[in-house]
Amino acid sequence: MNSYSSGRRSHRSRGGGRRRTNYQRFREQQTAAKTQKKTFWQRVVEFFGNGGDKRKPAAPARNGAQPSRPARKPELVEVTSPRLYVGNLSFDATESDLFELFNGVGHVQNAEVVSYRHNQRSKGFAFVQMQTVEEAKRAVEELHDKEFLGRRLVVSGAKSDQHQAR
Repeated sequence: MNSYSSGRRSHRSRGGGRRRTNYQRFREQQTAAKTQKKTFWQRVVEFFGNGGDKRKPAAPARNGAQPSRPARKPELVEVTSPRLYVGNLSFDATESDLFELFNGVGHVQNAEVVSYRHNQRSKGFAFVQMQTVEEAKRAVEELHDKEFLGRRLVVSGAKSDQHQAR
């Protein structure tokens, strides 16, 4: 047996099938394109996936501008305890700011801004503990949808443990 090899490889793979070259794929696409000729812009729209929708897609909001969609109504929880949820809070708001704001309505026991553990940045919501349930209800009436540090607050009763069970 002679194990001498010429040093050249066969163009066929072991499986017997031939691989298509890029040129062959290109030619197949060309012949498919000739059957249904599309304009340049139709191909661009097809590539970016407008999916046959003839309407112009809505442009995304730029530079922090609010998108032009209707505001989502927050879930208002009935006030049954002195603990209040304060949402849509400015990231610059501190616990002392909230304490001062809610002290104008009634006696505040505690104000806690919820923040991330790793960088201490505010998550944009807080909890405020009032002295009585009546003061908490008055705070919701007076401060809900009020502008505070450039944002409209969402003030409602905090969910109790029975609401969180799923």
